Amino acid sequence: MHQYSRAMKLMLALRLQPMAWALRRFHTPVHPDALVLEVGSGGNPYPRANVLLDAYENTRERHWVPLTSDRPTVLGFVENLPFKDKAFDFVIASHVLEHSTDPERFLTELQRVAKAGYIEVPDALFERLNPYRDHRLEITVRDNTLIITKKTAWINDPGLVELYEHRVKRYMTTLLMPKRPFEFHVRYYWQDSIAYRVTNPDADANWTPPKQIRPDTFLSLKSRFREWIRLGIRNLLSQRKRNQIIDVFPLLLCPACRCDQLEHQVQHLECKNCQTRYPVRNGLVAMNEPQTK
Repeated sequence: MHQYSRAMKLMLALRLQPMAWALRRFHTPVHPDALVLEVGSGGNPYPRANVLLDAYENTRERHWVPLTSDRPTVLGFVENLPFKDKAFDFVIASHVLEHSTDPERFLTELQRVAKAGYIEVPDALFERLNPYRDHRLEITVRDNTLIITKKTAWINDPGLVELYEHRVKRYMTTLLMPKRPFEFHVRYYWQDSIAYRVTNPDADANWTPPKQIRPDTFLSLKSRFREWIRLGIRNLLSQRKRNQIIDVFPLLLCPACRCDQLEHQVQHLECKNCQTRYPVRNGLVAMNEPQTK
């Protein structure tokens, strides 16, 4: 599976790594007819994704960026995906695995619903130096195997972080990382199965992150211009006509009992086996909000 498009290779050959990094979001090595799911799609989904899944409509974990639902969108958890086995040809999981408290279940579910996929996360070194308050895992790759360590607190090594922030954080985040983004991230393509190892499977990563004040959402003219450009490119490169006619309901199953017999009514889905209902509102299928009769 090709990890780089021709355009990315050209940018790398010209030593324009930041440009190559930006182009990676437009590279999904699948056939045009392939059905692609993106989990944790957030506010800026990959153009090639046909179906989107996110855990929440609004969450601080994506810095309160509004959820984009410009194609079939389902609310649900990756650890218990509401889709049938092998419903998709390809699944994208970009900057979402590191948020999971149960990486084993997360990766098992990806393999269950898709035949192949792409995982992108911050590399463990950068996570150790520059931890994020909602990240539960440190992840790197060795011999095409994901090496995963559960974090028992949002800062794994306070002494190291203090040293980093005192002298090199500004240099790292403003000069080095923007110029060499590939070195600070894991990009992992898989086919049929995901090779991974959790170094501390018994560790508890289900801790409460520190509170964070919601930042000012005002966007500068420059930021708005970038957003318009991003939206235009996404619309240009996505399968918009196809996405508009995709019927997502036949792909779904009940997260509560795993039954695939769901009855679609006007404002909800109802499982014929356990009678659990799931709201359907504003074009979103809320499979993360089970309701009993």
